[in-house]
Amino acid sequence: MEVLERAGELPGILDRLRAGGHRVGFVPTMGALHDGHASLIERAAEECDHVSVCVYVNPLQFGPGEDYATYPRDLAADLVVAEKAGADLVVAPEVEEMAPAEACTVVRVTELGEILEGRARPGHLDGVATVVTKLLCLAGRCRAYFGEKDFQQLVVVRRLVADLSLPVEVVGCPTVRAVDGVALSSRNAALSGEEREAAPVLYRALRAGAASIVAGERDPAEVVELIGAVVEAEPLVELDYAAVVDPETLASPETLAGALRLLVAARVGGTRLVDNLGVRG
Repeated sequence: MEVLERAGELPGILDRLRAGGHRVGFVPTMGALHDGHASLIERAAEECDHVSVCVYVNPLQFGPGEDYATYPRDLAADLVVAEKAGADLVVAPEVEEMAPAEACTVVRVTELGEILEGRARPGHLDGVATVVTKLLCLAGRCRAYFGEKDFQQLVVVRRLVADLSLPVEVVGCPTVRAVDGVALSSRNAALSGEEREAAPVLYRALRAGAASIVAGERDPAEVVELIGAVVEAEPLVELDYAAVVDPETLASPETLAGALRLLVAARVGGTRLVDNLGVRG
């Protein structure tokens, strides 16, 4: 497996592979790779001839007081996970290359990026969109793999790819969960033992909301209230928001019918976690 320190080297390598008839898969990550990331790489390896993985902790998507400085970083461990999952190349660029101090350009996906996580973490999705756009431009024509765990991020990326006519097929992959239902996340490592025991409440709340819809509930407010009540019953967890949305537009429907996405964000101790679940009304 090849390892690059500069993302600027990626276009030449991938252009040569495409010229030789290879299908390119690309998996952008923030490192601290776990089984969820591995599932993306494995899917890419199944569907493509070459898989490049990016490991980059993006400072643009962290707000003041958030955990950028303490976000887990272990490139050596990441390389082991990536290679085992089927990656052919890992690029781990420096901040100076990806987000130079003199940069003046921001990619903002209006409306989709201004609600939910965009409201809770101002500037977060702008930071995601800016760096993902840069990475996809460097990767060129490819299939890019993103997890559904960060569902709003996936929707934002799909929109920016469509709006900017990037030659990229965005592939959303199912959330990978622990046995108790907790969505795998690099931030889970920051949970204490007691907090980790409390964390499954997010998935329980989503399942309760989904079950109410399947049972015939059609009022979004009732479902949101139910999800919130389940979360708030856990003393160690503080609800940020719960929502029921259209999975493509993220708009809140007036009545629950067809494909829907339940979203929840909460703080478990000092760690903020998000989760989501699809359901049909």
